[in-house]
Parts: sequence; C-alpha cells; structure tokens
Amino acid sequence: MGQFQEAVSKRRTNYALGKDVKVAPEQIIAEIKQLTKEVPSAFNMQSARVVVAFGSDHDKIWQITKDALQKIVPEKNFAATEEKINSFAAAYGTILYFDETTTVEAMQKQYALYADNFPVWAQQANGMLQFAIWTALTGLGLGVNLQHYNPLIDDQVKSAFNVPASWKLIAQMPFGQPLQDPAPIEKMNVDERVKIFR
Repeated sequence: MGQFQEAVSKRRTNYALGKDVKVAPEQIIAEIKQLTKEVPSAFNMQSARVVVAFGSDHDKIWQITKDALQKIVPEKNFAATEEKINSFAAAYGTILYFDETTTVEAMQKQYALYADNFPVWAQQANGMLQFAIWTALTGLGLGVNLQHYNPLIDDQVKSAFNVPASWKLIAQMPFGQPLQDPAPIEKMNVDERVKIFR
C-alpha cells in the first residue's frame, strides 16, 4: 500500500476528542493553508473559504450551535443533543468550511453555458478540500469528525466571525486529541462499486 492510500485508510470519523494536542497550532494552520491553496477546483474557481477557530473562538461555535438547537429540540430530548454538542466543544479546534457565492455567481455569468454546474462544482471542490484537510490532520495524529449544522447556525456564525454575507457555510470540522479509536465500520465489496473494462 502506498503512502497516500495508507493516509486515506487511516482517515476516520472520531467523536471522542480532547484538548491535549501535541501539534503546534502553527503546524495545523500551515497544513490547512497549503491544502486550501493546492486542492483543485473546476475552472480554477477557488471558491472555498476556511475559518480555523481555536480556544474561546472554537467554544463560541458550539455555544452558538447549542443555543440554536435548544430553540428547536423538544426539552425532553435536549439532554442527548447537548451531550453531542458538548463532545464537539471538548475538541481542540474547529474548521468552518464555506463557499464564496459571489465567486460562483461570477463564473456562472462568465460561462453561461455551464451556469447550472458551477454551484455543484463548488460543492465538489469544497468536499475535496474537507477530505484533504481531514486526511492531513489525521496524519498529524489528530482525531477529526465532520458536522453539518448549517443553515441553522449560519447567520450567528457569520456575525461571530465577521465573514462576508456571500460566504455560504458548508460544514464544521472539530479536531483534537483522539481519546479512543474510531469504531470499526463495514465496507461493501469494492467489486460491487467499481466496474473495470479492458
């Protein structure tokens, strides 16, 4: 197995995260910046945007999420929801992923023939970036998971982090000290998913 395949195989969802991280924030930031620069996008659109939050800024994301959920989750069910959100808050940091919609709209105007495709392509590029960063953080010895509380928290997050209105929130990625190994998952027979023609 090659190094890349091994890195991909080790990338897993880890919900048990803590704050005792041995990697310097500067190294985490450098990895994220480099991958944001290098991950491809259709027509070189570069519509993905990233916010990296540590410390009280990381905590703020999950307090916003908890407050928003408390308004819509029945009180009798909220304890389980709160426990889940607290597990994300227990992590070391959070990455917020956005699409810059003004960039997407400009590409739609410039290449009208493909206008309907650009929002899809932007999402695909954002997904590739999430995957690349997730894999890289795993390689640094961090545990990671991916959440989608958008659009419930969009307005409060944009306000809290002073991001432009044109940034559309796509996902939230808590990361931190892995406190336990991820649970095993079952994989389909790959021959049911891949067809080969020679």
